[in-house]
Amino acid sequence: MVKIHNKLKGRLKISLLVWNLSTNDGFIRASLLQKALEQLGHTTEILGFLFNENLYSAIPQETALFSVNGANYPKFLVNAAKLLHHIDGDIIYAIKPQPASFGIAICKKLYSRKPIILDIDDWEMSWYGGDEWVYQPTLKQLARDIIKQNGALRVPHHPLYIKWMEKLINQADAVTVHNEFLQQRFGGVYVPNGKDINLFNPANYNVEESRKRYGLSNYRILMFPGAPRPYKGLEDVLIALDKINQPDLKLVIVGGSPYDNYDAELQQKWGKWIIQLPQYPIDVMPNVVAAAHIIVIPQKNTPTTLAQFPLKLTDGMAMGKPILATKVGDIPSILAETGYLVDPSSPEQIADQIQLIFADLEQAEERGKKARVRCVEKYSLETMASTLNEVISRL
Repeated sequence: MVKIHNKLKGRLKISLLVWNLSTNDGFIRASLLQKALEQLGHTTEILGFLFNENLYSAIPQETALFSVNGANYPKFLVNAAKLLHHIDGDIIYAIKPQPASFGIAICKKLYSRKPIILDIDDWEMSWYGGDEWVYQPTLKQLARDIIKQNGALRVPHHPLYIKWMEKLINQADAVTVHNEFLQQRFGGVYVPNGKDINLFNPANYNVEESRKRYGLSNYRILMFPGAPRPYKGLEDVLIALDKINQPDLKLVIVGGSPYDNYDAELQQKWGKWIIQLPQYPIDVMPNVVAAAHIIVIPQKNTPTTLAQFPLKLTDGMAMGKPILATKVGDIPSILAETGYLVDPSSPEQIADQIQLIFADLEQAEERGKKARVRCVEKYSLETMASTLNEVISRL
């Protein structure tokens, strides 16, 4: 294992590598790790690629980072060399086992001997079928994938390369993961997503003013503060609203899907129940969440959701909101007795729980207050920083 010199006892510089700064796929986790590391007195830098030439829109303008344009092979290697030259941290913290983050970190370690921490916050191969995915081309197809300008193997994040990266995880000097599924699969230290409990503090926000600001005063609000995807179960909530059929109940979706037209599909079928709000920077989100009556996290039971820690879960917990969620992955252990849990893919149970919560909203809000206490104790940036301090010390 690579050793850090005497600097360990003082202030270190830590380089966080994000494979794609054009989406939230890695940046949000990196920003949480950055805040926790800075609480420990370390300096940090975030570096990465822009695969569509634009920064992820929710990145605060004041965020200091270094980026180079993403590209397909072979140009990717040229741009990767620029990124390698700029990395000067005492520790390299790669976010996700992607070639454009972990692969870059391994290259830097080969000639600099800088230690690597790999953070795994998703099972990347779950997007492609998990362990069932194989690449078995004919010779003709292989040649086409390599040689053609738009060949599949020219793409740096092709699943074949991700699979190779997973086999190199033992090259990291330490591994951090953010849920039990990933820990069982890849090992490493459990570092759940921490919440800035000072920013996400309900005492700082006026609920009625927030509802008025976002045009929600006349409704009972079920809020989903995230990007809609089919596996996130929003259809089950909308079917439940069809079943209840009370026009003042609305599902507020904050932000939209940057991946496809799934938002439009939901609007076309269930538009009468949906209010769509735009995406907001992280420092505005507590004000938005304050407007909710209930936060909904209706995840489906899929390999993708099992490997995730829904950030919107701790958004709601920190803001002391009643939370209605499904029994998927780590959600039951995160919420414990402070939320309302239903089986996945059960619109009938969701409908029953919505009516139960609104029948005694005062009791539900008391449960939300207990959720905040639990978030402060177990899922704060301070708790995250304490665990990271142990990880760095062991290097």
